Amino acid sequence: MEHIEGIGSFVPQDGRDHDMWARLSQFCASEPQAFDRNPETSHVTGSAFVLSPDLGSVLLTHHRKLDRWLQLGGHCDGIADVAFVALKEAYEESGLSRIAPLSERVFDVDIHEIPANANEPAHLHYDVRYLFRADAGEISPSDESHALEWVPLDRLHERTDAPGVLVLRDKLPAFPNAVI
Repeated sequence: MEHIEGIGSFVPQDGRDHDMWARLSQFCASEPQAFDRNPETSHVTGSAFVLSPDLGSVLLTHHRKLDRWLQLGGHCDGIADVAFVALKEAYEESGLSRIAPLSERVFDVDIHEIPANANEPAHLHYDVRYLFRADAGEISPSDESHALEWVPLDRLHERTDAPGVLVLRDKLPAFPNAVI
């Protein structure tokens, strides 16, 4: 198990995991603004895979800017506690009133490019993902979303072809210390 301050511990499951974690570790060690939202640099983001109370579905948002179905999450905005950021974003984007962590460990790391737009150049998101369970409340989309939907894990591929989302279905059965 490996640890990064502000991010937590991670147990890589395969070569992809080892590569992503090594790149994230190097980025955090070398970039003083790793947790900030400077559009001139890449940055760490926090995401939440929020599972339904029965653990059979995941809550996805149809992201307004990216026009894609994704997990909940967002920018750290200077907060160097990424698990907290992921949970905060999950609350803000879901409308749920109680969300519980399923593990203290990082579930996944996905480094991906955000395309340039009118306000910022292309840059990387070092996205750190955590597992949560919805314990109470009704879902209600935020202004950042067109819609929210509980998607059964066995039908996730019908809603999205994004590898960064499908990784949930693929990695969940082997994830250590999850209450699943």
